Amino acid sequence: MANRAAELQEKMRVLRVAYAAQLPEKIRQIEEACSGYQSRLDEETLHALHLMVHSLTGSGATFGFVELSQVARVLEEYLKNIVNQKSPSNAENFTEIHQQIVALKQAASSSDSSAYASPDLMATSSAAVGPANEKLVYLVEDEPDQAKEIALQLGYFGYEVRVFKRLDEFLQAMKVTRNVLVLMDISFPEDPLGGVNAMREIQQGRDEPVPVMFISALDDVTARLEAVRTGGLAYFSKPVSIGDLVDKLDELTSAVPPEPFRVLIVDDSTSLANYHSAVLEQAGMDVKVVNNPMEVLGPLREFSPDLILMDIYMPECSGLEIASVIRQLDSFVSIPIVYLSAEKDLDKQLSAMSLGGDDFLTKPIKPEHLVSSVTSRIQRSRLLHSFMVRDSLTGLLNHTAIKDQMEREVARAKRQKMPLTYAMIDIDHFKQVNDSYGHPAGDRVIKSLSRLLKQRLRETDVVGRYGGEEFAVIMSETDGPAAIKVMDELRDAFSRLKHLADGKEFPATFSCGIAEVVHFGDAINLGDSADKALYEAKHAGRNCIVLARG
Repeated sequence: MANRAAELQEKMRVLRVAYAAQLPEKIRQIEEACSGYQSRLDEETLHALHLMVHSLTGSGATFGFVELSQVARVLEEYLKNIVNQKSPSNAENFTEIHQQIVALKQAASSSDSSAYASPDLMATSSAAVGPANEKLVYLVEDEPDQAKEIALQLGYFGYEVRVFKRLDEFLQAMKVTRNVLVLMDISFPEDPLGGVNAMREIQQGRDEPVPVMFISALDDVTARLEAVRTGGLAYFSKPVSIGDLVDKLDELTSAVPPEPFRVLIVDDSTSLANYHSAVLEQAGMDVKVVNNPMEVLGPLREFSPDLILMDIYMPECSGLEIASVIRQLDSFVSIPIVYLSAEKDLDKQLSAMSLGGDDFLTKPIKPEHLVSSVTSRIQRSRLLHSFMVRDSLTGLLNHTAIKDQMEREVARAKRQKMPLTYAMIDIDHFKQVNDSYGHPAGDRVIKSLSRLLKQRLRETDVVGRYGGEEFAVIMSETDGPAAIKVMDELRDAFSRLKHLADGKEFPATFSCGIAEVVHFGDAINLGDSADKALYEAKHAGRNCIVLARG
């Protein structure tokens, strides 16, 4: 942590030195914009001058040139008032502008770079790390039948569950236990809020809180509030949905780090964009910078950011106009757009929010505030997005999302001239599983295959539940023979799994069809070809892999 903070401090120092070196040229450009005029400036020149001075207002304070920023803000406000009048400046305006430019030049030349102390920067991670990597769950539940059923169901998904029917036994066990996740009922015969009170006792004095999820027949605000106050990470109303419970357990115990947040910065100021980029990268985010807003669409589609951080005032077009363009693209209708600007006029800020923006941050902004604001926005956006694109049972991409992703991956593969394969998977004789063992057992088979796919495939592979017992896998930079090898290993592993229903074990298998983009051109033909190959695998006896012939 200390090394990362030191690295960021050094980046800030280098950026500030570079900014200071650029200041004379920035001032010269401002002076040059007024050269050739004797007593008034035309509207076009006023607009250009306002943009240049506005840039100094935000960047000056960010890099520690406080006096420069203050002088620039006075001039910026003066210019903005003239611009809003929609008429050329008069002689009195021209004299005042000239005097303020002189003051600006003096502020820039008198700034002492050695007097600036870099802010204390928070090396905040942008991704929430699961609190426990073990598969051990302490279930505290006084109803024997319910405890037995929950423990049995969680056992099907690889969790080791220890049941406690009494709070005193649980409290005693917790004195010698580490790396455990607690699943706690709230109400007990001796205390309606016994589970909450027990967790409050356990959490006291701990540097790291014990990860806990609550289950309860209570569904009121009071119970939920008490659960949150004692560190509750989730709250499940009885009867508990095992699918939802397993999804949350998987999330909390996953050893795979979450995907870093992706932020696209659109700002014509190279120095400021690099500064904010360094802050966000230090917090663990992936950042791409676009200095020319007219070139934003390519990086937007290629990078697919979680959030856009954008200045308002830029040459050629404003941030508000670019936001309106982005909002007309179906794929980016819901992407959070956060304006980062030195603009302090509340009316302008509200106007920006009404034109496609989600938040407004004012320059200069403290690094920790920037990280916190961006993190909270992306976390909320990802959660809402997951509800729209994720299958509720498996957590994989749903039918629509996997098809949309295939369009993008095929386009990227063709553009980069890289191999790509698409696999269609279907669980064999699935109707017989449901008929013989019941739909809950069938759901567990589907969940088991989805977990196997997520565990064994690469992070770069895209997995989705196509529908029912069908799955789809997109493997980038993978040709047909390599895809067959991977899928056959998965087929063999899945066939060896034992599934349980009413105390009885039964096996399951799948068939798979694979197609390569090099032979079938576009996403539609690729999907149709993989589906036909799957059909061939079914007729070849099932539990096998077939590669579509080009």
